[in-house]
Amino acid sequence: MNETPQATASQIPVQLLVMDVDSTFINEEVIDLIAAHAGVGDKVADITERAMAGELDFAESLAERVALLSGLPETVLDEVREQITLTEGAADLVAAVHSSGGQVALVSGGFTAIIAPVAAQLGITDVFANGLDIHDGLLTGRTNGRVIDPSAKAEIFENLLAAGGYDRAASVAIGDGANDIGMVEAAGLGVAFCAKPALVAAADASVETRDLRAVIDLVAARADV
Repeated sequence: MNETPQATASQIPVQLLVMDVDSTFINEEVIDLIAAHAGVGDKVADITERAMAGELDFAESLAERVALLSGLPETVLDEVREQITLTEGAADLVAAVHSSGGQVALVSGGFTAIIAPVAAQLGITDVFANGLDIHDGLLTGRTNGRVIDPSAKAEIFENLLAAGGYDRAASVAIGDGANDIGMVEAAGLGVAFCAKPALVAAADASVETRDLRAVIDLVAARADV
C-alpha cells in the first residue's frame, strides 16, 4: 500500500462512522485487481460495474467473479495489497472520528485478507468483508463465511449502532454503490461518495470530488445548524 498522508488532529461529533471500502475508503476495486492477475480483468470489471449500479444481484455477481479467480496462487493477494491506495482524505477522516472518541468500521463486499491489514494501519480493527477460500496455496474460486451483500451491510450497521449504544443522529455511513443503500439510509448522515445514481438518490448528501475530507465539512456544517 502506498504511504498514507498524515492525519489531522481535528475532531468531528461522530459516534459511529461506517464506510464501504472499494472505490470509497480506497481508490481501487480489489476484485478487479486480483482478476487482472488471472487474465480476466475486463470481464470481472464489467460485472463489478453492473453490480455496483444495482443491475445485478450482488451475491450472485460476487460468486461469478470469484469463480473466475480459481487457481490463482494466494501470493497474488500480497501483490494486490501493495497496489492499494487510500482515497485522499481517508486518514484525516478516520483520525477526526477517532480523536472525538468515535468508532470507525469498514463494511465491504471485498476481501478481509486484503482489507484488514490496510485498515489496521489507521487503527481500524472493525472490518467486515468476505473470506476467500484457499486450498494448497491456491484460490478455489469460492468465498467462505457470510457474504457481505447489501442486507448484511445494513444489518452490520444496525448491530454496531446498538452494540455501542450510539445516537443514530451521530452516525455516518459512506458508500459508492447500490449495495450501500441500506446502510446509507439507516445512518444519521448517509453520504454517496462519487457514487452511482441509485445511491445518490437514496443518500442525504453527495460528494463528487475524490476527497473524504469533504465528509468532515459535511458533518461540521450539520453540527453548526
